[in-house]
Amino acid sequence: MVILRPYQNEAKAAIYDHLRTRDDNPCAVLPTASGKTPLLASICKDAVGLWEGRVLILAHVKELLEQTTDKLKQVCPEVNFGVYSAGLKRRDTEHAVIVAGIQSVYKKACELGSFNLIIVDEAHLIPPDGEGMYRTFLAEAKVVNPEVRVIGLTATPFRLKSGMICGPENILNAVCYEVGVRELIRDGYLCRLVTKAGTQKADTSGLHVRAGEFVAGEVEDLMDQDGLVVAACAEIVGLTHDRRSCLIFASGVKHGQHITKVMQEVSGRECGFVCGDTPTTQRDELLGRFRAGDLKYLANVNVLTTGFDAPNIDCVALLRPTMSPGLFYQMVGRSFRLHPGKQDALVLDFGGNVLRHGPVDQIRVRETATNGNGQAPAKECPECHSVIAAGYAVCPDCGYEFPPPERQKHDPKASEAAILSGQPTDTEYEVQDVTYSVHTKRGAQEDAPQSLRVDYRLGLNHWQSEFICFEHDGYARQKAIQWWRQRSPDPVPDTAERAVEIAEGGGVAHTKMITVRNVAGEKYDTIVGHKLGPMPEPVPAGEFDDYDQSEIPF
Repeated sequence: MVILRPYQNEAKAAIYDHLRTRDDNPCAVLPTASGKTPLLASICKDAVGLWEGRVLILAHVKELLEQTTDKLKQVCPEVNFGVYSAGLKRRDTEHAVIVAGIQSVYKKACELGSFNLIIVDEAHLIPPDGEGMYRTFLAEAKVVNPEVRVIGLTATPFRLKSGMICGPENILNAVCYEVGVRELIRDGYLCRLVTKAGTQKADTSGLHVRAGEFVAGEVEDLMDQDGLVVAACAEIVGLTHDRRSCLIFASGVKHGQHITKVMQEVSGRECGFVCGDTPTTQRDELLGRFRAGDLKYLANVNVLTTGFDAPNIDCVALLRPTMSPGLFYQMVGRSFRLHPGKQDALVLDFGGNVLRHGPVDQIRVRETATNGNGQAPAKECPECHSVIAAGYAVCPDCGYEFPPPERQKHDPKASEAAILSGQPTDTEYEVQDVTYSVHTKRGAQEDAPQSLRVDYRLGLNHWQSEFICFEHDGYARQKAIQWWRQRSPDPVPDTAERAVEIAEGGGVAHTKMITVRNVAGEKYDTIVGHKLGPMPEPVPAGEFDDYDQSEIPF
């Protein structure tokens, strides 16, 4: 008997409502590892048992076909499932429900007969236009049965090159239901995700973009530097002592082989490697050992993204930068599944993907992508952290001037950027310099209150700012008083201009360290802690006679 979770029931109800009330094709969006198989099984059971219909489930890789068929039989044994796949050497054509590889059937719609429903798993792989395999098959299936309806299931309803997969002219026309990663983690249906602390990331600013993705050869050259591979592998090994199964995504075959060699040298353990050229028997043997927990480390190139199911994975290491939000999601999604003894999943991002695409539960896709050869379409301002077009020489949000383009050596550290929105990350920095200035809010009237702007230099081009509101009322003024009393024994100034004069004259304690909080999904970082030097000596009596000393300090 198929027992659905609440959100699976909601998804099924939304699909049925769409089929009843509209004449186009729906798509349901459910995160990786959220349990699409029970939903598939329930729809198949209804179609066969209640409506006496036939269902075709289309998938695209042999592993996904095997997983889907085995799970469907376990969840719903009362339905007679068949398989049509050249790779599996099965060509069933008479069953009520057939699970088929699109490569095997795209020219054989007439041979398979009439279907009432065609369900496309991993529907983001349907090409947007042209005579792709899916379109070829669906066109012929409609000749056999003009009333056939198509249902799409996917975790990522967008493509790199063309944006959203649903549209009036597409095979799938509208998203009828969507549930988020964060919601399912909260409710205990997906594994909690954590990221490693550390602020550096691979510098991809020198990479070019072709057809919406980084040029593959440039990516592999960037990531395959010996120093980076050695340092990254050492970090992976050091952070996975208490992990059981680590899946590594490489940027190319040569890079993957390099990673495999260094991982074995650093860890003293075997590291498997699979790519498109790996013989089937060898790949099956490695994947079987990895799923069983006999192989702790497994590197891959373009193989184990969509559809690979290994619930024991408790670490994914991304040594591959990508412009594709869908690929980023699919790589991280390999760790979503729950598993006995698995408390959380560690995500190590060496490619700046979290900063590029945002937290995995808040990925947003642009409707157009950069084509041809050119710079990456966006970059991050190091001062205000805005993500802006790559062509800007000056940040339009804060005025930061970018240095001339330079191929910099990137740091082989995993990014600290949080993998889920709302996750805070606190990082302590040594302050190298402090500047004080009067700040007027952009667009404010002439008589509007001004603030003291304090800029902390934390690196060569890394600044963090805070604003102290001496001229404001209420809570803002109270915070300013508290800020001042922690740094100076002298009366609290009433104006930002006077505060600058005193601070620049040495009248406030030097700030030695600051703690900066980054909350994933929010635009700006905030300062949440300071380590101060000694309090300066008070100014001689009488110098501040013109200032109001009546306010009560905190």
